[in-house]
Amino acid sequence: MADAALFVGWGESIHGREGLGLQVFAETLAYYTSLQEEGRIESFEPVLLAPHGGGLEGFIVLRGERATLDEIRASDEFERLTLKAQLVVREVGVVNALIGDGLSHGIELYQEALGAAAI
Repeated sequence: MADAALFVGWGESIHGREGLGLQVFAETLAYYTSLQEEGRIESFEPVLLAPHGGGLEGFIVLRGERATLDEIRASDEFERLTLKAQLVVREVGVVNALIGDGLSHGIELYQEALGAAAI
């Protein structure tokens, strides 16, 4: 079961590059599909947000094991697709996240840190 996730978020399209943005999005989804078929990630979910007055327009959550997600994030293919996305949309961000058992472990570490910080 997945204990970690990668959150890949983006903002508005750069004017004049919307068509290219759709191509990069399709290429990215194909890559994530191949990762899932190979068993390297458990799943992924793309989300497009309704207009809400904020900068985040959409995101994709990849679910898997932390070590494997770290390898994927450091891979040339992931970096290449992230760079391509930065050329067509604003505010691309990739953030590590904890889910499942990883969430419990993260809370335990936080509680330890709280105890250590108490004076």
